[in-house]
Amino acid sequence: MALTRPAAPSRRLQAAAPPAGATLRRSAWPPWLCALVPAVVTFVLGLWGLSRGGSMWWDEAATYDMARRGLPELLDTLTTVDAVHGLYYLLMHGVFAVFGDSLYALRLPSLLAMSAAAAGVALLGARLAGPRAGLLAGVAFALLPAVQRYAQEGRSYALVCAAVTWATWLFVRALEERRTRLWAAYGTVALTGCLLHEFAVLAVAAHGAALWVTPRSRRDRRAWTWTAGAVAAALAPLAVLSSRQSAQVAWIGPPGAGALLGYVVPALAGLLCAALLPAAARLLRSLALALLILPGGLLLLSSAIMPLYVSRYVLYEEAGLALLLGAALDHLWRRRCHRRLLAALAAAGVLVALVPVGLHLRGPESRQDDLAALARAVRAQGRPGDGLLFMPGRRRGWQAADPAAYAGLVDLAVREDPRASATLYGVELPPAAVRARMLTADRIVALRAPAGEPADADPVEEVKRAVLRAHFRLCGTTEVHGARVTVYARPGRCDPA
Repeated sequence: MALTRPAAPSRRLQAAAPPAGATLRRSAWPPWLCALVPAVVTFVLGLWGLSRGGSMWWDEAATYDMARRGLPELLDTLTTVDAVHGLYYLLMHGVFAVFGDSLYALRLPSLLAMSAAAAGVALLGARLAGPRAGLLAGVAFALLPAVQRYAQEGRSYALVCAAVTWATWLFVRALEERRTRLWAAYGTVALTGCLLHEFAVLAVAAHGAALWVTPRSRRDRRAWTWTAGAVAAALAPLAVLSSRQSAQVAWIGPPGAGALLGYVVPALAGLLCAALLPAAARLLRSLALALLILPGGLLLLSSAIMPLYVSRYVLYEEAGLALLLGAALDHLWRRRCHRRLLAALAAAGVLVALVPVGLHLRGPESRQDDLAALARAVRAQGRPGDGLLFMPGRRRGWQAADPAAYAGLVDLAVREDPRASATLYGVELPPAAVRARMLTADRIVALRAPAGEPADADPVEEVKRAVLRAHFRLCGTTEVHGARVTVYARPGRCDPA
């Protein structure tokens, strides 16, 4: 019986199996194009209505004030308040020194950072699920309402989002290539995000969680542990300093229904998208879900001890949601699952993001208050020499957006203004002194919170209200978005109008 020689296996069968996701990366689109398109979309959308009609809101006014202070004044203030934003304020101080203090200079760093974040999301998606998934993820990220909002806001959150996104990209590269320099780069970028806002450290925790739920070697886990430990050690001095300024976050209350809904709905959407993905997308699924769910979930759990949950503190969760949306859309499209329906739903999503949502976000009413409208009302109602009251005193930060509007008025309650006291809102006189100064005025312009907000129980605030009731007559109130300007005068001194 003749022995037959077995046929040589084909070249295709001899080749090693490609890594998960490698077949998905084959595309005519180069990686740089997948990153460029979302970055350009984000930048163009951000330029649309960037000035918001010349308006500024309270948080941005704090940035505007701090960045315009002299460097010694700024550093002195950070030792007593807002250290958590210190690196960002120093960056904006430099931006204002070079480009001036216009609204565009205030907001363009955030827009550039969010554009970089969109590019990072696209590259992450392309690396983990293929170029089309990356492109879709990047564009989805650009269209998310929170991304559109904070791309146009003079605060640190867009920069934190960019740092976390690129740290995540470096984390994935370090896992794949196992190079020490990539772990060092990952730690450096992650630490930068944490120094911009401490809660970025929760993204590092999310990376660790994703690492532990996917089959990785001990070497990978050990490398992440050492890197995360180094980040935590470098962040510790800032954490200690900011913990002494915890009174700053006393305004945060327990999460209400709106906050819970804002967390749960994206989380459920992400879980639904994750359920549609194939097994080959395990790393993308675990990493994106960890970014989307873990940071906000930890802050919500902390509310049982100390309320800290504010969605913008973990804005980088949007990157996790966008990765899942892009990968799910790409997977359904490749499987030819109701392509016309998918296209129609995607077009509807884009339309909603750009018309009702986009138009709203680019108006002053989309923020908590409109300090430009407030300044106009003060100019219209106040007269040179009138008394001025901020009720409560922390509203004194409103004037930072347009100090000239308040220049002719006499602040009756202030002992030291914000700059002299190295604070955000200044230091007020004791109750008896406030009462005595109010009684010297014939006319007082009071800047108050919107109707319906509870009155502060502080003794100084109680004196302000008591003196106004007993010795002054209410002449009229001008309502603006997020505030009220009320004029009080001695009996018989109100204008006939």
